Amino acid sequence: MSQTYLSSQTDEDFYRARNKAFFNELQHILNPEEATLISFTDIKKLLKPKNEVYKGMQVVPVNLIAGSEGRYNDFDNHFLPKSNFLKARWERVDMAHLTDVTLPPISLYELGGLYFVRDGNHRVSVAKMKGIEAIDAEVVSLQSEIKLKPGSTKDEMIHQVINYEKRVFYSETNFGDITDCWCLDFTSPGQYDLIYNHILIHKYYINMDKEEEIPLEDAILSWYKNVYLPVIEAVRKHRIGKKFKGKTESDIYVFLIKYWDELKQKLGNDFSLDAAAEDFKNKYGKKTFFHIIKNLKAKIQMMKLLKKHTQA
Repeated sequence: MSQTYLSSQTDEDFYRARNKAFFNELQHILNPEEATLISFTDIKKLLKPKNEVYKGMQVVPVNLIAGSEGRYNDFDNHFLPKSNFLKARWERVDMAHLTDVTLPPISLYELGGLYFVRDGNHRVSVAKMKGIEAIDAEVVSLQSEIKLKPGSTKDEMIHQVINYEKRVFYSETNFGDITDCWCLDFTSPGQYDLIYNHILIHKYYINMDKEEEIPLEDAILSWYKNVYLPVIEAVRKHRIGKKFKGKTESDIYVFLIKYWDELKQKLGNDFSLDAAAEDFKNKYGKKTFFHIIKNLKAKIQMMKLLKKHTQA
């Protein structure tokens, strides 16, 4: 194959990949985060791995490479190039594939059963575009008990972490068996640790009036009946849930109990839960023109994408 033909082919390959990235952005115009490549730093904060283990050279399935350490803004969730400034380097990698030139291994982090690029983002992009199934990589594994599902979006990964945290919390505390409540659900991670701390604080105050320390099981049931349920009843009474679409009652419990505590510190312990709930709803429950603004931003973003693509 002549150099002219190869250059023409790499040029065509890049713009095919670039156009796919553009239409992927358009398809997710209302939820652009779904088309964004996952940041390794974000997932590391989410899973909180304990330590690193060097795994050496491995052959890694390309479909398990889910994100990047530093170039997550340059590629979309399919590792397609989002900008023309990536063209020169992307085409050099493509040229190597077309001429059977062996490229050095890429560097990856493994976390939760998925892989994230340390070095070699362009090589991964070209490999995914060409349907290559496996790639040589030097791997450092970060140890985590949570396993992520291939093809997951960041929101889906967050949901997987929350489900894991719920299983651990219910298993270690027997919360469901003690309270007969299996619907302590949250939409953000880290909340089950917060609930456990609430229970321990409640246990501490109960023990202040007793000669012998009460069992944790008794503290859990007391917290559920005397703290959690009254707050949930206030949430329902004041219809706060209607103001916080997409949030669970347990989410709102966390918001409201914190807000009530802040009010009592400012205004005194006699400030009632009912008054706190009504004040909370009025102060934080208004979402004026939220959907109108979201749609307007989506239209503006679409116009910018179309203009950018036309000028490219």
